[in-house]
Amino acid sequence: MAQIEPPSPLQLQLALVYGEALTELPVDLYIPPDALEVFLDAFEGPLDLLLYLIRKQNIDILDIPVAEITRQYMTYVELMKNVRLELAAEYLVMAAMLAEIKSRMLLPRSAEVEAEEGDPRAELIRRLQQYERFKAAAEDLDQLPRQGRDFYVPRLEAPLAKVRKLLPQVSLPELLMSMAEVMRRNDLFESHQITREVLSTRERMSHVLERLRGGGFVPFVELFTAEEGKLGVVVTFMAILELVKESLIELVQNEPFTPIHVRVRSAPDSEFVEPHEPQ
Repeated sequence: MAQIEPPSPLQLQLALVYGEALTELPVDLYIPPDALEVFLDAFEGPLDLLLYLIRKQNIDILDIPVAEITRQYMTYVELMKNVRLELAAEYLVMAAMLAEIKSRMLLPRSAEVEAEEGDPRAELIRRLQQYERFKAAAEDLDQLPRQGRDFYVPRLEAPLAKVRKLLPQVSLPELLMSMAEVMRRNDLFESHQITREVLSTRERMSHVLERLRGGGFVPFVELFTAEEGKLGVVVTFMAILELVKESLIELVQNEPFTPIHVRVRSAPDSEFVEPHEPQ
């Protein structure tokens, strides 16, 4: 079997331009100076950079070689000034502090002055130790499981619950208000009666039950006939009260102060009960 030779460095695919492989840079290629920007891993501050340099070389934080650390620190600061000048301000403050510590350690001092002033690195060591503790605590917190990053809370839509609506009971005052509305409507019609017609409550009860025999809801006001006059309205009202008293019909209202409806209590296919004459 023939072996496939790897492509030479000059034949390596550099990019795809309109679907075609580009293996060589164009001769007339021009890249503006500001078109290419390299982003390096930045530190969170000057203390973070100092701690990185110390840990990288396994230096004891209580015995920092200030001269070497200052040299490495300034090398990074110069790199930052060339890449992102706006981030170099706070690093320059730390650089000045390191230069001051370095100069104080290089200058000869008497034993009395050294005992009085102490180690010039003490304040820097204190700040590094404090920063290291907070940095370790932040890393420990970051290792904890986080919702949306390490785990997700499942969500389950609740099923639609059918709420049974309890209908309010029809009170007598509201029934009288409906009756007053019927009487008011009756006054709008003028009638001329030649002879007085004898109306029977028992017959009107049967008539009301016949109207409700279908089993549906009938508006309360539709059981009255305004042409019968006040006498007919009163007889129909008394017939409805008797039917409610005998539990043959029921009054239903969706909400307070809404229209009242009437329906039979028994099933639609049940036997028709003939009402008796009220005493």
